[in-house]
This record gives sequence, structure tokens and C-alpha cells, in this order.
Amino acid sequence: MQDIGKREQAKAQRRSRIIRAARDLIRETGDTDLSMRMLAQRAEVSLSTPYNLFGSKRAVVLAVLEDERDFVERFGKLDRGNSIDRIFGAHELAFSYYTGDPEFYRTLWRALLSTTGQDDMGLATPERLAQTQAIWRALLHNAVKDGSLADDVPADLTLQAMAHTTGGALLSWAVGSLSTAALTPTVGIGYAICLRGVATVKGAPLLTKRIEAYRNDLAIAGTRVSDRSPETL
Repeated sequence: MQDIGKREQAKAQRRSRIIRAARDLIRETGDTDLSMRMLAQRAEVSLSTPYNLFGSKRAVVLAVLEDERDFVERFGKLDRGNSIDRIFGAHELAFSYYTGDPEFYRTLWRALLSTTGQDDMGLATPERLAQTQAIWRALLHNAVKDGSLADDVPADLTLQAMAHTTGGALLSWAVGSLSTAALTPTVGIGYAICLRGVATVKGAPLLTKRIEAYRNDLAIAGTRVSDRSPETL
């Protein structure tokens, strides 16, 4: 058992070195089309190790994206008032990564949104997807529990609509048709409109207030409605 533990620890260390090397190379070159040979050299591992641990370049890029985000830890420290505010606090926290380092994250998303990959990977690992979905389900459940959202529409349907809003906005942002300044408020308005459809009398005014606030943010960003999301609608 001790030998197995040491092997797993060594494997984790090699994996961490490869992710760190990939992140550094992406930042230096602005390109995610990594040379696995260069990556192995930078991480000081054998050429076969990145393939053995990740399987593909795209999997390495996805690992870099997930490794950069300490969302779960930071989310646990969020202190927002009501359940609606907490939903949008989580949204703004999630998108602060992209707006805080836009060129790096735009490069990663362009790679992940590419249709040229030969694997079946999505935009997140199953583990990270399950973790994120659990957080958002809990947020919606709390809003239903405190009477801000109705319980007659399954939470998963609402989350699916919100996820598509996220994907469409990130696509527009990744290809450059949505500015970084407009990214967070564009998605925030989308979320608020989705939730407004299942809001109660108690929750509706809170969501209307959110829509107006994000509209003001978009006005400051200088973005018109007609400028947004031409790729998807």
C-alpha cells in the first residue's frame, strides 16, 4: 500500500509539472497548439508521459483551464445576502477569472470550442462538471426554498437554459465579437431573464433590479443589443 501511495504521489507531481509547463508555454506563446515534445522537456518528463497522463493536447488544455480556477474554494467564502444575490455573486465570481486575464482565457476557450479535436471531451471533466452543477443546483434550491423562485419548473431545465446562455456568450467572446467588458453583464442579463420566468412575486423585483443593473453595465461598456451574440441567433 505504501508503494502504491508513493506511485500515485509521483504521478500527481508529474501531472502538476505538465500543467504548469503548459500554462507557462501558453502564456509565453499565446498558442494552445502545444508541442508535446517541448511540453515534456519543459516539465522534465519523458515524451510519453503527457500522453499517458492526459491522452491528448486538448485534455492538457482542459486541465490548465480547470487548474487555474479555484472557484469552489472562493465560492465557499462568498457572503451575499438573499438567495438571488448569491446566485449572481456566484456568476460574477466565475466570470471574474475571464475578465481578470482575458487574453489567456480567451486563448484557452478558443482551443476548447474548436471542432477540430479528435476526442469526445466536452468543456469540462465529468468531475468538475458534477461539482459545478451541484453548486448551481443548491443555489436554485435555496431560492425556491426561500420563496424567490417557483418550484413548478425542474431546476435542471433552468440550469440548462442558463448553461446555453453561458456557452453562447463565451463563443461570442472567444471569437472577439463580444468585448470583455460586456461579457459578465451579457451573461448576467441572460441568467436574470431565465430566472424571471420562474420567479415568484417575491423574487421578480430582485431579478428586474438585476436586469437594470446589468443594462447599465452594458451601457458603460458601450455595447448595443445588436452587437451581441451574432454567432448563435
